[in-house]
Amino acid sequence: MPWSRNLPDFTTYVLIAVILAALSIATLVGVVMGRYGKDGTDSALVKRYQSKLRVWWTMVAIFVIGSLTGRVGLVVLFAFVSFWALREFISMTPTRRGDHRTLFWIFFIFTPLQYILIGAGSEYYEFYSIVIPVYASLFIPARAAIAGDAKRFLERCAKIQFGLLVCVYCLSHAPALLYLELVRTSGTMWDGSNINLLMFFVLIAQLSLTLERVWSRWIGRHVIAPQINASRTWEGVCGAMMTTGIIAALLRWATPFFWWEALMMGVVVTVMASLGTLTMSAIKRDRGVTDTGTLVQGHAGVLDQIDNICFAAPIFYHVTRFFFT
Repeated sequence: MPWSRNLPDFTTYVLIAVILAALSIATLVGVVMGRYGKDGTDSALVKRYQSKLRVWWTMVAIFVIGSLTGRVGLVVLFAFVSFWALREFISMTPTRRGDHRTLFWIFFIFTPLQYILIGAGSEYYEFYSIVIPVYASLFIPARAAIAGDAKRFLERCAKIQFGLLVCVYCLSHAPALLYLELVRTSGTMWDGSNINLLMFFVLIAQLSLTLERVWSRWIGRHVIAPQINASRTWEGVCGAMMTTGIIAALLRWATPFFWWEALMMGVVVTVMASLGTLTMSAIKRDRGVTDTGTLVQGHAGVLDQIDNICFAAPIFYHVTRFFFT
């Protein structure tokens, strides 16, 4: 792969400018709403909106810094995010003393190994695509059995396996995009930076979640799963699919996709992002918590911010790898 694909290019800076401009406008809207909003429910909604913006500014700042350092910096960044998200997941689903040594292997062996293999390049795809779903999935119950604690054995192993699968394996497919040699469906090589493709994916995944909430609040009538999350509706998902697809098509200049391919990618990412958020809501409802942790005081944790990305990343990666490499 040409070295230029590993570093930011002019398009990267344009994307960053677009993101910062959009956040600045949203922040200005929040300030105006805070000054002229009404008391009661409207005031609470404004405060939540402003808190969400602070989270976005934090995430964007970290992601932009990582992007400017090139693909190695981004792989390290995602490794740290995976580690933190897995920590939140394990804290939310408590284990027993007999699982401590198993967790040591999960946190300090399998998680770093997955990202080392990602960073080693796409030629290691056959290994990093199976090391967690095969080898780690077999290791976890075996190591737990050696500890000699049979109480809720299957439940404990399933918790650890699912946390590792979602927080590490699935999320690691996002930085794996940086190592693909991309071509257009017309057969010509794409000469852009892979960092742009990663930024495109993260941007539309996060936008899809926001747009789903907007559409659900505006025209939502039919709740998908009332016992899991009463705010997510079929109308919201369909509206988000449409608007995210259009935005993705407008941003196709940052990708190897033609406009209709970018639109379809936006739809696919929206569906998977929605399923990821709904699945995590079910887990939190089961555990009796509202958030997996605290990233910004009073506003959720790291896993709450990336659950949509975790579910969308492997699908986006494999579709891209199959059709555009």
